Amino acid sequence: MGEFFDVSTVAKRVRLLGILEAVSWVLLLTGSVLKRLPEPITWPVMVFGMLHGIIFVLFALHLLVAFRQYEWPGKTLLLGLVSSVVPFTSAWFEVWAIRSGQLGELSPTPTAASARS
Repeated sequence: MGEFFDVSTVAKRVRLLGILEAVSWVLLLTGSVLKRLPEPITWPVMVFGMLHGIIFVLFALHLLVAFRQYEWPGKTLLLGLVSSVVPFTSAWFEVWAIRSGQLGELSPTPTAASARS
């Protein structure tokens, strides 16, 4: 479990932020449901909305850093940015990026760019 929260490299931060972004979607959508109850509870939307926004921006920024560091093709960056907008797909993106060798030391077969780093 401690290895999951290791944020010493860009790849590890992208992995963690991808999971956190998906979890923040769950919280935000839960808050949206609570807001629409007969007796609305509005504070979760404000709190979870702010949390989701912060995580979203951090994830997008780290995707841009990973794009430069690992020399991703433009399609990979675009897929990552789109995955940050569509609910729950950021977790899918980070799993795909690891399996396809796009995230350096997290991937079973690192790309040539990560081998040079």
